[in-house]
Amino acid sequence: MHSGKMKRTATCSCQAVELVLAGEPRRVYACSCMECQRCTGTALSYRAIYADSALIGHKGETRSWRRTGSSGQWLEQTFCTTCGSVVFMRAEGLKNALSVSVGCLEDPEFPPPTMLHWPHRKHRWLCLEGVPEAAAS
Repeated sequence: MHSGKMKRTATCSCQAVELVLAGEPRRVYACSCMECQRCTGTALSYRAIYADSALIGHKGETRSWRRTGSSGQWLEQTFCTTCGSVVFMRAEGLKNALSVSVGCLEDPEFPPPTMLHWPHRKHRWLCLEGVPEAAAS
């Protein structure tokens, strides 16, 4: 079913958790909301949205925690139980898909974000040239 498609592997910092993804992501984005800044410990999150069907392999123990976003819908972060790296997230508004942390893919050639969410929350020094900013999120 997925033969011939590009495969990428996402791993956590300690490499105990591994996701194997087939094909290209639906979309790549950055988010500078306060929750993403807290979750990543840096100025923004950089994630790739894949259809659930793109997940063709998963190993390792994970835990998840869920919060309510500003939209009133839930967002669920999934992390390695050993090192705590957030490998992916799911969201109530993101049907049949997962949002993978691009840093876990270890690919410096990975496509750049095509949208910045919560641009009014970004750090003043942050410049994502050519990346459109989403309307007020």
